[in-house]
Amino acid sequence: MNLKEIKEIAKKKGIKAGKMSKEDIIRFIQRAEGNFECFGTALSGECSQTDCAWRSDCLNQGQ
Repeated sequence: MNLKEIKEIAKKKGIKAGKMSKEDIIRFIQRAEGNFECFGTALSGECSQTDCAWRSDCLNQGQ
C-alpha cells in the first residue's frame, strides 16, 4: 500500500498524518483500531498478529 492510500485511511480515522513516516501513521491507525501498535517491529520476521491488516507490508518491510 502506498503512502497516499495510508494517509487516506488515517484521515478517515481522524488521524492527522502530516509529515509522519509511513510506519508511524500505520502505528497510529493500529492504535485507533484497538490493536497492538507494532508495525515494523517483528523480530526475525516472526509475528503473532495473524489477523492484522498490515501484516504483509510489515513482514516484507526492508526487503
